[in-house]
Amino acid sequence: MGRVICDLTIWVDGYAAGLNQSEERPFGDDGGGWGDRLHAWYADPDANRAEIERVTAAEAFIMGRNMFGPVRGGWDRQWNGWWGDDPPYHAPVFVLTHHARAPQPMTGGTTFHFVTDGIESAQAQARTAAGAGDVAVVGGAATINQYLAAGLIDELRQHIAPLTLGAGTRLFDGVPPLDLQQVSARATTAVTHVSYRVQSWAPSPERSTATFTKESSCSMRKRHRTAGDGACSTSPCPS
Repeated sequence: MGRVICDLTIWVDGYAAGLNQSEERPFGDDGGGWGDRLHAWYADPDANRAEIERVTAAEAFIMGRNMFGPVRGGWDRQWNGWWGDDPPYHAPVFVLTHHARAPQPMTGGTTFHFVTDGIESAQAQARTAAGAGDVAVVGGAATINQYLAAGLIDELRQHIAPLTLGAGTRLFDGVPPLDLQQVSARATTAVTHVSYRVQSWAPSPERSTATFTKESSCSMRKRHRTAGDGACSTSPCPS
């Protein structure tokens, strides 16, 4: 069985997108709205070729609805993602949502499947689709945080841009303490690539793992229902 991996580009202060995201500014208040400064390292493929190729090397992908597009509520308009007719995944992509929709095949082998029954279901479907290959949780940060909080990611790959943002959607928000084993690190002029193996949760001595699990899961469900980033876990909020 393959791994569940995650690649995410973040600012030095941990943010993956700014405030006030919209269709016109999908990365929000980040100095331009389209993540150009954050993802400047993609413009130097010679220096970052291995990392760029790994981003789309999985056999199946998972993303939150906020990453898929700006449409909220029911599917009252035909939105097929930000990437045009030929998205870069060329494999099944499972989109977390609260609203059912038929699968959307695209040019080049990508098919978007819309999952309404939670992150575990999306992962199970992606694992089946991937066979022995890897599954990648590609974002956004709020969706990745749900998977980290649930202990469902094996390897986390951060691509850290040498800039700060100050506010927005942040990696690790609402995630219990993690035991991360660094497996690689490499710097280029525009980015530092750091990969971690996610070993286990590491709760503080004063509080049990069960308490962390319950509280973080509850608070994250409340926040994601408000933000609209993907679907929350299937079990009811314990509060």
